[in-house]
Amino acid sequence: MDALLDLLRGTVTSPWVYLVILGLTAVDAFFPAVPGEAAVITAGVLSASGGHPSLTLVIASAAVGALVGDHISYAIGKGGGARRLAGLPDGSRRRASSEWARRAVDRRGGMILTTSRYVPGGRTAVTLTMGAVGYPRRSFLLYDSIAAITWALYCGLLGYFGGLAFERDPVKGVLVGVGLSVVVTFGLEGIRWLRRRAHRRAAARR
Repeated sequence: MDALLDLLRGTVTSPWVYLVILGLTAVDAFFPAVPGEAAVITAGVLSASGGHPSLTLVIASAAVGALVGDHISYAIGKGGGARRLAGLPDGSRRRASSEWARRAVDRRGGMILTTSRYVPGGRTAVTLTMGAVGYPRRSFLLYDSIAAITWALYCGLLGYFGGLAFERDPVKGVLVGVGLSVVVTFGLEGIRWLRRRAHRRAAARR
């Protein structure tokens, strides 16, 4: 375990660590299996124990990476998804679903984009859909910037305070930080599921 910690500390003292964080958080946007969030939390923990890497630069790298990745996902949706949606036959169920998604994004696009980042798989699905339905790029940039910055702050500070709480045992700090992130993520998903269930019950009574 000590050897692993020494390896991590040696890695995070290199200026390349910020490029790695940027790359992981970017790829995580359209390939969710990449542990972008865990990487930011881990870097935050290690920044609390020795000042390296810089917490400010970790958060900045994560925010820029998330923003770049989301725009790549948006472009993928706009390139492939838009053509498929345009080719759907009028009156079909899939065409009706796509039109519903377009209206939902037009009405609550900013809220959907900012909150989806904390839902498992939600970030990728929403950014692809926004590209496919032609959500305005300027509005996407505005709301996605807010989402990327707040998410990077959340992950970086979560790791940092976890590192302060377990300064003598950074591994516990990483585990606690990642664990709290998982709890928050599934807690939000649970709230969304309960709200959808309540809406379905209310609709059934009408």
